[in-house]
Amino acid sequence: MTRRTRTRTAALAAVLLLGLAAGPMAATATAATGPAAAAVSADPQGPDVAALRAGIAGLPDRDATAALIRVGGNGRWTGTAGVRDLRTGAPALADARFRAGSTTKVVTAALVLQLAAEGKVDLNAPVDTYLPGLIPASFTQPVTVRNLLNFTSGIQAGASLGDTVEDEYPHRFETLPYQEVVATGLSRGPEFEPGTKQHYNNINYTILGMLIEKVTGDSYAHQAEVRIFRPVGMTGTSFPKDGDPRIHGPHNRGYQLMNGKPVDVTEWNMTDRFAAGDMISTTRDLERFLPALFRGEVVPEPQLQEMFTVPDIPGATRSAGLERLVVGGKEVWGKTGARPGYHTVIAATRDLSRTLVYSVNSTDAKGDGMKIVQRFGLAAFNR
Repeated sequence: MTRRTRTRTAALAAVLLLGLAAGPMAATATAATGPAAAAVSADPQGPDVAALRAGIAGLPDRDATAALIRVGGNGRWTGTAGVRDLRTGAPALADARFRAGSTTKVVTAALVLQLAAEGKVDLNAPVDTYLPGLIPASFTQPVTVRNLLNFTSGIQAGASLGDTVEDEYPHRFETLPYQEVVATGLSRGPEFEPGTKQHYNNINYTILGMLIEKVTGDSYAHQAEVRIFRPVGMTGTSFPKDGDPRIHGPHNRGYQLMNGKPVDVTEWNMTDRFAAGDMISTTRDLERFLPALFRGEVVPEPQLQEMFTVPDIPGATRSAGLERLVVGGKEVWGKTGARPGYHTVIAATRDLSRTLVYSVNSTDAKGDGMKIVQRFGLAAFNR
């Protein structure tokens, strides 16, 4: 980025920081910033580079302040656009760490399935086998480990610090223990009989994190490190310690539009998310993890099939940790993650002919996630 371009980008960021109208701002952004494209395959079956570039053109704008995208498989493309910080206008860091949100669940599912492969966990066993007394008597039918993995437990969401980002923002440095979240959710009784419906929520995976700790006698974070992060080479991936609200290491700042103006939401205590959404990672690390997982290098067969098996329930789309989608006629397995200021996707075809990892600093990351995916991700599966 030239000095002149950097100055113009900083000026643009200042305009966005003041919360001015999106129309002329976005037009200026297109001229001021350009995506940093990396190696592109000449393979005609490779990614649709023009569409991918169009998605990140014009950043920062009112939808997002930065985007880091990696597309692989048959052909390869990487793109980085936007700013690291709206106040300085410094360009976005391609190697930035970010809150990976619910992509954490893929790691959690993998850990449980590893324990199943080792004979330490029976997926058909009631959760009480490993966490005695956790499930209250109001659950008249047993909740199994598999019910937690594929969101068919019927357990309701627990306590939170607010229903919206705006509600939660004043409490962002407070600690809500995940044990309290689980206790309040279970006290509400079952939403439905286990195994009869699928309802996505965090509490299933929070309980799985507790199960991992009970079975291994170790912390969830350390198990993730020694069983997955180190073997796969995910050197930039970790979990916050003791409610630390910071993202340590290089990172792009996250923003949430509140009352029409971007508010910095980078620092945030995510204790309540635990094994459901507390992970900090990089696009490089997640791009290493995704193919290793799909190839059976993280979870062996036959346990790996749990991640590609959707329960036979009307409307079900989710397996153990992943979700099945059809994009452009292709079956795609993936997971989204959203924390204030950060929206993440990992996705791939089963044969890894196309992979996608992105982190987008969305200004409404927990809003309409499909809008973000349509702009920044779907083009990866155009061909």
